[in-house]
Amino acid sequence: MPDAVATQRISTIDRMNKFSWTLRLAAALVLALAAAGGWWWTQGRAPDVSYRTGKIERGPLQATVSASGAVNPVTQVSVGTQVSGQIKELYVDFNSEVKSGQLIALIDPETFEYRVRQAQADVDSALAAVLTAEANAAASRAMVSRAQVDLAEAQRDYERKKMLVDRQFIAQSEADKARALVNTSTESLKSAQAQLGVTSAQIKSAQASVAQRQAALAQARVDLGRTRITSPVNGIVIKRAVEKGQTVAASLQAPELFVIAQNLQDMQVDASIDESDVGRIRTGQRATFTVDAFPGQTFEGEIRQVRKAAQNVANVVTYVAVVGFSNAGGRLLPGMTANVRVVTDSRESVLKFPNAALRVRIAGVEPAAAPGAAPAARPASGNGTTGDAGRWSWMSQAQAQPAPGGERQPVAGKPAPQATGATAPARSDPAATGGAGGGAAGGATAEFRARLVTELELTPSQMEKVDAIYADARPRFMQLRELPAEERAKARERISTDVRARIGELLTPEQKPKYAAMQIEAAGRAVTRGRLYLLGDGGKPKAFNVRLGITDGTSTELVVAPNSPDAAELKEGAVVITGVIAPNAPAAGARPAGPRMPF
Repeated sequence: MPDAVATQRISTIDRMNKFSWTLRLAAALVLALAAAGGWWWTQGRAPDVSYRTGKIERGPLQATVSASGAVNPVTQVSVGTQVSGQIKELYVDFNSEVKSGQLIALIDPETFEYRVRQAQADVDSALAAVLTAEANAAASRAMVSRAQVDLAEAQRDYERKKMLVDRQFIAQSEADKARALVNTSTESLKSAQAQLGVTSAQIKSAQASVAQRQAALAQARVDLGRTRITSPVNGIVIKRAVEKGQTVAASLQAPELFVIAQNLQDMQVDASIDESDVGRIRTGQRATFTVDAFPGQTFEGEIRQVRKAAQNVANVVTYVAVVGFSNAGGRLLPGMTANVRVVTDSRESVLKFPNAALRVRIAGVEPAAAPGAAPAARPASGNGTTGDAGRWSWMSQAQAQPAPGGERQPVAGKPAPQATGATAPARSDPAATGGAGGGAAGGATAEFRARLVTELELTPSQMEKVDAIYADARPRFMQLRELPAEERAKARERISTDVRARIGELLTPEQKPKYAAMQIEAAGRAVTRGRLYLLGDGGKPKAFNVRLGITDGTSTELVVAPNSPDAAELKEGAVVITGVIAPNAPAAGARPAGPRMPF
């Protein structure tokens, strides 16, 4: 019996051991499968990459410059005082309308009235001194007359006694006494004449003293008149800086009492333009601005002046642009802050895309090199800039641009490669290259030629001559690639200047001012390059190096030459990538999973 129990226990233990090993094997197998599945999920499965996209559209575009400034009257006068004293009366207040010459304030005149009286007394004293000097002069003249009489009598007595001495009727001593008397009378006459000169000088001195006292009297009267503060212009008082009873002191600088705006119907905004934008601001450009006092309302004006005086505040250089506008109804008040927006350039119908597309960079996706293109990796110099082939390739490309009336200008040649490389600023000269360029300059030059035809209203004869000038300049530009890099800019500018001058000689006096304005506008227009990524077939991105035009801060103009090899893809409706969404990144606005924290 005990042996049977022991045998049963051993069998039970064996079965339990076998079941335990089976469970362990199954658990190990499950863990192995889970690990393999995790590895496949994390390593074997390719991550999903998605993109934010936009579209290339066609429509109007405006390039603007934004600035802030203050609303001010066109003419405002600060009224001060040239004399010191206490304000006795105020006759105007804020917003008072005044006329030129109207009394607006009075300084206590009592002190100045006493000064006038003192000066008047000094004048009277000086006039009395003149009368005294004149009396002295009259006495001196009488003394001179008496001395002359005495001298004549002494002379006659001497002549008579001399004759008697010659006849020996009297002694010689009598004649000598008469002669001495003549000499004494002569000296007395000279003394009287000298005294007459002194009294005459005293008269002139007294008269000069009178003039001096009269000038002091006039100055005292002027100071007395200056106690009456009057308005120099017709206008409105927009500031009053004094109160009745206040004492003002005029020393080195006249204190400001009032500010009078001459006309609040014609006002201006003094806008501070950053130095990087001032080159695009010109007189006559249209400007709009808003003020906080009237939200949602836009006011219009135009650039009247760009002041050349620079203002440097915290190493930020700005220039003042004066935006004139009509303040109908006087709604805008002096001192209001205005947010100005100046339209520097505009396009009616251009290709444009969102600015966010220019900030996208996708690793491993590069633009495809066009057939015959020079290797983009070989810079022209050690600074990594694009080589000459990319810079001057447009010169070898021909372009047939439609002219007004449906005509086309055929030019022989073949398309040039699209330049590749990083974004690099460039500057085109449409006036010099004309409408026959392609590649990097085709769009801008074709547009400039079209503007020449339409805006200047060129005659068929003028159009032929302009095209001939462009055709003649094209080989000269091609030869620039043979020059050293440091000499090309000057040589290109010489050719451009010659082309502009030759075109100017063809124009009439009425066309020349418009042509000059077009040259200034074209010189200030920068042409830049950038890179776009289009979403191609199968959701794969494709890179393009493109030319960029103006921007309004949200969208940028896309410049595509009609005969460009990328024109078929860079067109209206194409999908452009504006952002890359990383794998497993939470969607915008999605809340993270898990318990919500209590803070």
